[in-house]
Amino acid sequence: MSTFKNLLILATLLFGGLVHAQSNFTSKSIGVGVVVADMQRSLDFYIKGIGMVKTGNFTINAEFGKRGGLTGGEAVDVNILKLENSPESTDWKLMSFGKKAGHPKPKFIQDDTGLQYITIQVKSLQPIIDRLKEQNVTFLGNTPTPLTKDSHFVLVQDPDGTFVELIGPM
Repeated sequence: MSTFKNLLILATLLFGGLVHAQSNFTSKSIGVGVVVADMQRSLDFYIKGIGMVKTGNFTINAEFGKRGGLTGGEAVDVNILKLENSPESTDWKLMSFGKKAGHPKPKFIQDDTGLQYITIQVKSLQPIIDRLKEQNVTFLGNTPTPLTKDSHFVLVQDPDGTFVELIGPM
């Protein structure tokens, strides 16, 4: 009986620790801020090509940017995109300071550090492929690449070089 009691206490402590560790977050998703060289080009890629929706925007004013340590005193407009307009969807926040990246556009994900790619699971790849082709987006590798009998992998890059993996049925 004491072994069972000890296991029950241990399980309670372990489960309680897991619940406590996860309870510190108010959201299930992470908002991602992406600095782009050309806002309109990036909006076209993500909205007209990928199919994201613009759900809002806001401005970080110069004073807050400096005080908060974000910009060093420059104001910036931020456009919020999501895969769907839902509170659970991740915020893909685009902002631009009107200058190109200080590093070359990567050819492969191992060419640089930091955020290199995102993965988007889709219901159907073909409409996205068609929209991206209309925008003259380059498809990388031998895509679409079959993963399973019902799922394929497509790889493209956004205008600033972030790799975008699209996974789903054709």
